[in-house]
Amino acid sequence: MIKKLILAAALTLGASAAFADAVEGVWQTQEDDGAFAFVTMAPCGANFCGKIARTFKDGAEYKSENLGKTLVIDMAPQGGGEYEGQVWRPSNNKIYYGTITLNGDSLKLAGCVAGGLICSKQTWTRVK
Repeated sequence: MIKKLILAAALTLGASAAFADAVEGVWQTQEDDGAFAFVTMAPCGANFCGKIARTFKDGAEYKSENLGKTLVIDMAPQGGGEYEGQVWRPSNNKIYYGTITLNGDSLKLAGCVAGGLICSKQTWTRVK
C-alpha cells in the first residue's frame, strides 16, 4: 500500500513538471543602449507574468531600480505559442497591449498601441 502511494505521488509530481508551459523560465531581453535584463517568466494565476530578475549594463551586472518589477503582465495562452496580455515599458512607465510569439528558445515580445497597429518589438533568448 505504501509503495502504491509513493508511486502515485511520484507520478503526480512528474506529470506537473512535464506540463510546465514552454514560456516559463529565464529570458534575456534584447540589448538596448548597452543594457539588458534577465526576466523570469512564471505562472500568475491562469496566465503568465515576467519579473525582472537581474540587470546588466556595459557588460557587468548592476542593481537597477527596476529589479523585481513585473515587465510582462497577465499573458494569456492563445495556443500555438501565442500569448496576449500587457507589457510595462520602464523608460516611460506606461503599460501597453502586448503579445508573445514563442518559437523554441526565441521569444518575440511586442508592445502595441492603436489596437495593435503600431508596435515596438524585441526578441528575447532563453537563458534557462
